[in-house]
Amino acid sequence: MRELKMPEWTKKNFDDLRDVSPPDVQIQWRFAREALGSPELGVSRFTYEPGARMPWGHRHREQEEAYVVVGGSGRAKLDDEVVELALWDVLRVAPRVARSFEAGAQGLDVICIGTRRPEGGDNEQVDDFWV
Repeated sequence: MRELKMPEWTKKNFDDLRDVSPPDVQIQWRFAREALGSPELGVSRFTYEPGARMPWGHRHREQEEAYVVVGGSGRAKLDDEVVELALWDVLRVAPRVARSFEAGAQGLDVICIGTRRPEGGDNEQVDDFWV
């Protein structure tokens, strides 16, 4: 029997991926991990309307993430600290740091790159994070 090999590379366009954001947020969420077939990397795009804010925060048990601002500007709340973000800033966030984002007047477009996701996931939502 012939063994099927996974291709050595995969190309996808974020605009072709389904927006999976909740209906009550002004943010598009597009996740590429499955579309790329990558067991090692999660790559996502978050496109915020001007002034939009993620209504909650999140943290991980194991996954480290890096966020790259590819459009607009905004702010990131990291635990109790707020950091300004500008075009082409790269922000690394350790797993246990709770994080959330808010767009500036021109909106915010962020690419998130994450490490291997543990089986069953490790995302923890933090409600009322901006309070």
